[in-house]
Amino acid sequence: MRSILVFVVALLIFTQTGYTENNYVGSEKCKDCHEKEYRRFQKYSKKAESYKHIALMEKGLTQEEFKKCFTCHTTGYGKQGGFISLSQTPKLKNNGCESCHGPGGDHIASEDPEDIKAKLTIDDCIHYHNSERVKSFKFKPLKYAGAH
Repeated sequence: MRSILVFVVALLIFTQTGYTENNYVGSEKCKDCHEKEYRRFQKYSKKAESYKHIALMEKGLTQEEFKKCFTCHTTGYGKQGGFISLSQTPKLKNNGCESCHGPGGDHIASEDPEDIKAKLTIDDCIHYHNSERVKSFKFKPLKYAGAH
């Protein structure tokens, strides 16, 4: 009986908060515990409003070309629980905290620092900032420049 009660309570918590294992939850969820970092990210990082930048270009692109932009300008596109579309996953429309730190569902549910990638290196940036993008977009990593 006790195990059923624990299961029902856990199910209610996950249903009401929208958290699921290994799920992307959006940067808004990070600010409850990481308010200083969240505010700094929102103020200084171009990533915080990255969807707006690609939306300006949408008219000149095919749908296929536009969707290619999602890989770098949204959170978790093409990954389980990541960005799907503006109407289905609006909380992931910008490139947010989880783009670098990984899905936050487990971390938020457990509050365990081991459930998220906390220590980032420049190697973590290479997925988005490869040599082609560095040349095209004049990449400057914000790891040490105020994004956190």
